[in-house]
Amino acid sequence: MISMTGFAARRGAGAGYSWTWDLRSVNGKGLDLRLRVPDWVDGLEAALRSELQKSVTRGNVSLTLKVTQDEGREDAAFRLNDTALSAALAALGRVEAAAMAAHVTLRQPTAADVLTLRGVIDASAQEMDTTPLREALLADFPALLADFHTMRGAEGRALATVLTAQLDRIADLTSEAQRECATRTATQAETLREAVARVLAATDVVDPARLAQELALLAVKTDVTEELDRLTAHVAAARSHVAEGQPAGRKLDFLMQEFMREANTLCSKAQSLALTRIGLDLKTVIDQMREQVQNVE
Repeated sequence: MISMTGFAARRGAGAGYSWTWDLRSVNGKGLDLRLRVPDWVDGLEAALRSELQKSVTRGNVSLTLKVTQDEGREDAAFRLNDTALSAALAALGRVEAAAMAAHVTLRQPTAADVLTLRGVIDASAQEMDTTPLREALLADFPALLADFHTMRGAEGRALATVLTAQLDRIADLTSEAQRECATRTATQAETLREAVARVLAATDVVDPARLAQELALLAVKTDVTEELDRLTAHVAAARSHVAEGQPAGRKLDFLMQEFMREANTLCSKAQSLALTRIGLDLKTVIDQMREQVQNVE
């Protein structure tokens, strides 16, 4: 069993850069991937999203990647065009000379001003090849994913232990309800005989067909055999899902609804304080189990 809750962090370096990963997830009805990765690394986000979709089926998953350039690395994105720079400086010199001749004072341009002039930065060099960096990042990502799955697996094993104990409790309460039903049957039979005797003593006219119909209806309304049988079947199905090692969150979530349906019906048909108490205990355990199931992938 795998939990939808997980976290992993990792540092790496290569291709003239260093980086930090942060991968975490919490429960969710479906798969929601949120990636915050450098958009200037061509094809990186699509590749990472594909890898996550292959290995995670449910949960709200967020991946954050921060990349920094190593000191001393030459970056082609800021290469100067020497010819354009010389022309720009010459033009500025002529402008300044003309201003002085006209007795006009100009503010001295800064280096930043010069860099903004068209052509000073070589536009053809601004496209940087990020392929080596992308390959280095994608080579490092599986280790992060492995740590992430290790934590989710550990959380899943803990969940399986809790769910197994809760299923044991539901099975015990179901058996207790079956024993109580056997005791209740004898008590109900005696109560029913007394009620019929009182009716017969109070009147001379009794419709046998109507009496038989009412007795049959009462027996159906108070019979919980089917509910207890279904609870037993649901426990067996849930144990199978917990042990099968496949994503079972949706299946278990559906079973929780069925568990609660049978427990509610048991309470409504109880006709005894002991059976009502068992039904309420069942609802408590089922509700606690449903909270745990929300974390199962």
